[in-house]
Amino acid sequence: MMLVEGKGAVVTGSSRGLGRAFALGLAEEGARLVVNGTSAEDVNKVVEEIKALGGAAVGCVESVASMTGAQRIIQCALDHFSRLDILVNNAGVVRDRMIWNMTEEEWDTVIDVHLKGTFACTQAAVAVMRPQQSGSIINITSGAALRGNMGQSNYAAAKAGIIAFTICCALELARSNVRVNVVRPRARTRMTEAVMDLSLKKARDAAQRNNVPAPSYLDLGFSDPKLVAPLVVFLASEEAKDITGQILSLSGNKLSLFTHYQEVKTVIMPEGWNLEQVRKQLRIHFALDLERTRLQPGAGAFI
Repeated sequence: MMLVEGKGAVVTGSSRGLGRAFALGLAEEGARLVVNGTSAEDVNKVVEEIKALGGAAVGCVESVASMTGAQRIIQCALDHFSRLDILVNNAGVVRDRMIWNMTEEEWDTVIDVHLKGTFACTQAAVAVMRPQQSGSIINITSGAALRGNMGQSNYAAAKAGIIAFTICCALELARSNVRVNVVRPRARTRMTEAVMDLSLKKARDAAQRNNVPAPSYLDLGFSDPKLVAPLVVFLASEEAKDITGQILSLSGNKLSLFTHYQEVKTVIMPEGWNLEQVRKQLRIHFALDLERTRLQPGAGAFI
């Protein structure tokens, strides 16, 4: 039996890139898909791809950035498949700019699509999943949320918010048997190909200078989108029924589980702290830990 056979699934932003790969991967394992995007032409192409594989799919051209749009996307699954079992919150955009040049519109657009969109679609999906006491929600984050990325303060803030949102939802929905996890994919898509191609060129030039084998995209942690889809499909399935509130990553040939934020080092001052004590601890006793966790200027996390 296929892992998600007969399940009703919504993948936002699935008209291209990672979302398309997630939709195709779920369809290949038997799910019935709502393909979502803001371009009718792109949405219809993916719907036809799924149907050509013998799967069931319907298109829904809506933006996740509004509550009404999100509700229509979820309702589309109910109207066509009479059920909703899987939601993948993948839709996203970038408006990269250094913080001193970023406009209000550029900030709001990215926050609205990524963070508000994840909230809006999740809230609409939960209205279905809680009464049926089952469901899997998979949110998509980025390395930018974990380590930052120059020129992407809006994107990183949204993606970091998605991690915190996921953990809260997992706690709130546990009694309803609705699982919520977050995936950090690292794939070469239209949105990331320029920076990834540049990174590969630099790495290969360095390899040539040092007379060592040239690295591949996988060696550098860059996947084809279809190589990330298996993680999403597994988390959507009943085989992952005991996994919730987790941060998982597929980066090239590496599958990773991330810890939630944890204290690196702790010192107790029984009677409280004064300025001199804080200074002493941070400059002397915390020095090695601060160096280990220090940001590296110019080091990009990539999308």
